[in-house]
Amino acid sequence: MRRAPASMIRRVRLFIMAVFLPFSPAAAGDLAFITSQNGNAVSIVDLNSHEIIADSPVDGAPAPVAYDPRGGRAYVISADTGRLSVLDEEARIIDRRELGEGAFGVAVAPDGGVFVTDWYRGRLLRLDGALQELWAVDTGAAPAGVAVSNDGLLVATADRDDNQVSLFDSRTGRLIRKIKTAGEHPFAVTFHAGRIWTADVQSDTVSVIDPLKGQLVGQIETGSHPYGVAFAGGHGFITNQYASTLTVFDPDSLEVLEEIEVGDYPEGIAPLPDGSGVAVANWDSDTVVIVDAKTFEITAEIETPAGPRAFGQFTGRQVQP
Repeated sequence: MRRAPASMIRRVRLFIMAVFLPFSPAAAGDLAFITSQNGNAVSIVDLNSHEIIADSPVDGAPAPVAYDPRGGRAYVISADTGRLSVLDEEARIIDRRELGEGAFGVAVAPDGGVFVTDWYRGRLLRLDGALQELWAVDTGAAPAGVAVSNDGLLVATADRDDNQVSLFDSRTGRLIRKIKTAGEHPFAVTFHAGRIWTADVQSDTVSVIDPLKGQLVGQIETGSHPYGVAFAGGHGFITNQYASTLTVFDPDSLEVLEEIEVGDYPEGIAPLPDGSGVAVANWDSDTVVIVDAKTFEITAEIETPAGPRAFGQFTGRQVQP
C-alpha cells in the first residue's frame, strides 16, 4: 500500500510522456534494463534523467539480464521457467526461446548472441543472434553468473556448488582450466583489469583470480552475503544482500575503503557507461540507486516495480543513429 501512490504518479508521468513527448531511441543515451522478479516486469531507465522511459510485462519472474547496446537489445531470463526474452530499446519483446528450467546467468557474446548458464545441468550454452545453439559445454555444479573478458576471448562461469570458476575459449567452448575460489558459493563473476572477480555469497568474500596463471591471487572481505561486483572511477563496488550496503575497495591494493548504505537487499550492480558511478538494484526497497564513484554518495533514486534484481551487465551507452 505504501508504494501505490508513487506507482500511480509514475504511471501518470509515463502517460504524459507518451502523449506529449513520444519516446524515440535517439532521445536517450545511457540506458539500464532493470528486471523486477516480483513485479514480472522489465523497466528501461534513462541514466541521464533518472526516469523510467519504457517498461514491459515479462512473466515467469525475470531476474538475469544482459544489455547489448551495439545490437540495441537486452536479453532477459525468467527464473521460474527458463524462458529467454529479447527486448528492444523501447521495451518491446522481439524474440523468445524456451531454454527450460535451470537457464540462469546470461552475458552478451562478442560477435552477437549470448552465453547462458544452465544451473541444473551444469552447462554453458552459446546461442547466436537468432537464439540458435552453437555449442554447449560442461561446467562445474550449479553455474550461476557468466562473464566475458574485455578482449572477448574468454568466458567464465561461477560454479556455485563446486566453489570454482570454469574458464573457456569464448569462440569454441574449449575448457581452459578450473580455478578454486577463496570462499564458498561464488555467484556473480566479472572481468576487470586482467583479473576475474567472484562474489562468494556464503563466505562474505570476493575472490581475485589471475585467469592466465589459473591462480587465486587475493581476496576481499565484504559485508554479509555479497552478490554482485562492479568497477567504476578506479574503485570496486560489491553489493551485500544481508547488510544492505556496498563495500568499496581499491582494485590494486584490495584494501576496503568504505561501506555505504544503499537500500534493502541490494543485488544487481553495474557501472554507468561513463565510469562516474554504479547503478544498484535494491530488491526489498523496490528501487535503483545511483552511487557516485568518487564521493560514494547516492545521487539518484528511482522507484521500480516490485523486486528489482538486475543480475548481470544491465547498463550501457545506446548506439545513436
